[in-house]
Amino acid sequence: MLGSTHGTLTTDSRRARVIACGEQPGPAVHGRPAEADDLDVSGRPLYTDVPDLDRFFRPESVAVIGASDAEGRPNTGVTRQLMAWSERVGARLHPVHPTRPSVFGIPCAPSVADLPEQVDLAVLLVADPLPVIEELAEAKVKFAVVFASGFAETGEEGAAAQARLAAAVARSGMRLLGPNTNLNAFEEFRTDLDGPAIALVTQSGHQGRPVFALQELGTRLSHWAPTGNEADLETADFLSYFAERPEVGAIACYVEGLKDGRSFLLAADRAARRQVPVVAVKVGRTETGARTAASHTGKLTGADTVVDAAMRQYGVIRVDGLDELQDTATLLARARPPRADGVAVYSISGGTGAHVADLATEAGLRLPALSAAKQAELHQWIPDYLSVANPIDNGGHPVGDWRGRKIIDAILDDPEVGVLICPITGPFPPLSDRLVQDLVDAAEHTDKLICVVWGSPVGTEPAYREVLLGSSRVATFRTVANCITAVRAHLDHHRFVTGYRSPFDSAPRTPSPSFRKAQALMRPGQQLSEHAAKQLLRAYGIRVPREQLVTSAAAAVRAAAQVGYPVVMKASGARIAHKTELGLVKIELTSASQVRDAYRELTDIARYEGVSLDGVLVCQMVERGVEMVVGVTHDDLFGPTVTVGLGGVLVEVLHDTAVRVPPFGEEQARDMLGDLRGRALLDGVRGRPPADLDALVEVVLRVQRMALELGDELAELDINPLVVLPRGQGAVALDALVVCR
Repeated sequence: MLGSTHGTLTTDSRRARVIACGEQPGPAVHGRPAEADDLDVSGRPLYTDVPDLDRFFRPESVAVIGASDAEGRPNTGVTRQLMAWSERVGARLHPVHPTRPSVFGIPCAPSVADLPEQVDLAVLLVADPLPVIEELAEAKVKFAVVFASGFAETGEEGAAAQARLAAAVARSGMRLLGPNTNLNAFEEFRTDLDGPAIALVTQSGHQGRPVFALQELGTRLSHWAPTGNEADLETADFLSYFAERPEVGAIACYVEGLKDGRSFLLAADRAARRQVPVVAVKVGRTETGARTAASHTGKLTGADTVVDAAMRQYGVIRVDGLDELQDTATLLARARPPRADGVAVYSISGGTGAHVADLATEAGLRLPALSAAKQAELHQWIPDYLSVANPIDNGGHPVGDWRGRKIIDAILDDPEVGVLICPITGPFPPLSDRLVQDLVDAAEHTDKLICVVWGSPVGTEPAYREVLLGSSRVATFRTVANCITAVRAHLDHHRFVTGYRSPFDSAPRTPSPSFRKAQALMRPGQQLSEHAAKQLLRAYGIRVPREQLVTSAAAAVRAAAQVGYPVVMKASGARIAHKTELGLVKIELTSASQVRDAYRELTDIARYEGVSLDGVLVCQMVERGVEMVVGVTHDDLFGPTVTVGLGGVLVEVLHDTAVRVPPFGEEQARDMLGDLRGRALLDGVRGRPPADLDALVEVVLRVQRMALELGDELAELDINPLVVLPRGQGAVALDALVVCR
């Protein structure tokens, strides 16, 4: 049986039922009136406005509440940094303090009400921000930042305090960053770097430091949003905003927990539409990591398999380490769209080339063998005894003439090659220096991607510090693993965004005719019997075996004759979860006497086990096929999720399942099957015919529709097994479990 987590219904999900019945829509969705087209059939939003954060990052006026110039006070250092930042962005700064006439020579306002002008941004250096928030609301301040900690990250009492803060902000109409945030948004960014920039979103300031330090290696950063506890502004708001910024080439994220799953998906969808790559480290892969993240930020980390699936659905590139975050975001920000997906490995060592080729191939990169003509061309400059099929071994890059550049240009000229990876495991002047210079020169005259792995542990060599890092056209890495991770992400991202179609555009907005039939079958707070669960499936067009529910041995015999021998008989009751283990299933019954005996045995077992029955099912015996499981569970962050996997007894042994978050289309449903380790079983193995994949995909999509429409009422659905018959013969749900909310 598939597991279930029970989330809290959103206001929007309840509102959908009102809209579906023709009544007036409810409250605003993200700052504008909600309309029926803004919500899917489950009541979740299909649209979100992009917050206007221009005046947050580039305010014209700033108020510092609790400003100080007293030596030794923490507020003094913060005030000094905000003064410097305000000067850089051209903002007027107004210190606010009830007893100080001035701070650092700037006249102080005794209170928010005494500010000389309406300010864009207020920074609160106070322990209790709630009273100040209410004052700022009256002064019509646009944005506020709260550094204070002691909120949701500390437990129930802190969460209640954060809820009061969030409610006050919602009433005010202003937007708030924090609480439990820091000064990262007000760092000094280099302005002498050009090219596409990385925008950074983090829930831990320290975890963003390595990405911020990329500026020292020549990578441009445009913004840093330290979201903290996200009482108001959240990661999704900054993703949406950054995706619309023309200078942003990629968004890098360090995420501990998501405030709202649907908001995150809508933001990721916006980035995908704009073809802006999002690279994320998401904490919570393990129970320990999830627990630590919750204590840090006070938000849900989400079931990691669901988070991972949701990110992949919308093209978010998930990486594990901060070093991967740096390298992958940098490459994606700078690299042009690939001309081809083939990767060529070029090295001065056959051993190095073979090693890198192994790693790249294992990671899923395609290393095409160069044509005989191309190999002959390369052998003009490379000795014949060296392999140039790919990987290309030059035996030592030419250092004294023009041949080295000719080799590189010839490789790049191959139409199947879109990426050139050159590993340099250690400096070996002048050979390595000339190789680096030839690569940098070639990069200026090609639109294909050139990646160099500078493996020296020292990293102070001129070839690295001055030549490689001085080029914005060569992607430079310190490890082969990070290079391969980034190249794979680059190619995958462009495959994903090419022809991307948002599932939100085609998500169902009104209930299907099946919905009212299904509602009549639901029993709030109860588990349905197998017979009722199959009626629910039938209402949504999912095929079930011919069967009859009977309450006597004689009726069972008549039913078997009508269904057709051989038959299966099962006990049917609302509280039976594992019929096989209790002996409540009898298969391959071929005669009336067997049916009578089976009926008596099933009812005797039920009485002995104390199981209440609504009858016994006499079912059609379905020919063998591939047993799958398709189900619905509720995730606390994302709501209903759909799972498909190998079924029968294997589901609890192999745990070979794939998950998607509705809404999704046929392409994603087919991708789910590709995620399964046992995918080959569906293609036919050991002489078995291929399974009916179209029918399986159709069941997944119908289950998704059920999950969306019954999201308020369906806690759990488990179709197991769903027998997928040979191609063209369909799929049949042999058993189903349904738990109502």
